[in-house]
Amino acid sequence: MEKSWKEAIKKVLEESATPLHYTEISEQILSRGYYETDGATPAATVNAQLAASIKHDREKSPFIRVGKGIFTLKNSPAASVEISAPTVSKQELETLVESDIESSDSIIHSFGMYWQRDLVVWRNDPRVYGKQQALSKPVDFGKQKGIYILYDHHTVVYVGRSIDRPLGKRLFEHTIDRLGSRWNRFSWFGLLDVTSEGSLRETGLNTSLASLVATLEALLIEALEPPQNRKRGDDFSAIEYIQGIDPELKEREIQNTLRSIEQKMRGGS
Repeated sequence: MEKSWKEAIKKVLEESATPLHYTEISEQILSRGYYETDGATPAATVNAQLAASIKHDREKSPFIRVGKGIFTLKNSPAASVEISAPTVSKQELETLVESDIESSDSIIHSFGMYWQRDLVVWRNDPRVYGKQQALSKPVDFGKQKGIYILYDHHTVVYVGRSIDRPLGKRLFEHTIDRLGSRWNRFSWFGLLDVTSEGSLRETGLNTSLASLVATLEALLIEALEPPQNRKRGDDFSAIEYIQGIDPELKEREIQNTLRSIEQKMRGGS
């Protein structure tokens, strides 16, 4: 196991024939056991480590940025190909790296797509779990604020907002109102940021008109999935979270399995 995030990042990039997005780098670090963390935001940590190295170490940094959120090692074949392109100067790359971490003005910080209704225990104040990656610490998004979409499979049936009442409560209300039998999946786009400890926090809005338009474009592309759009929108820096299962459901499944085994043993005796 590597001693630091930086060493683990370097090891993953050394083993890759192509540049990688920081989310993929963090996934490979955790899945290969190169570094262990109990943090909830490993992808954001990797992005911050890369940006800090390029900004502060400058020429001594082993990393370079070759695209938005995409990195490689300076001495790799992929780096020489990207550097030869005259479109982006070194100074512009450094500015872009800093903007990824320090001055992102996206109003959406995190989101989840097509989460399953039956993986949540629905109550007045439900826990809505998600993970940045499979091996990272789960985050309860029940208190998240923002926009949500209800689906019947992949057909949109309702779009709503969770501001005065948080995401979990709004979704619970839709399990008992007129929409109760009409949806089985949901997506959400959150205004609250996620800390490395896994809690939600409000951040000051520092958005520009261009960023607001980019965010609206990204939301529409994600929700509608138009076939001619190959990406979710320019300058959309929000991190997608995968759905986690409520531990209560796991416990119920274990108890049901134990009861089933007990009944079979009684029947065979």
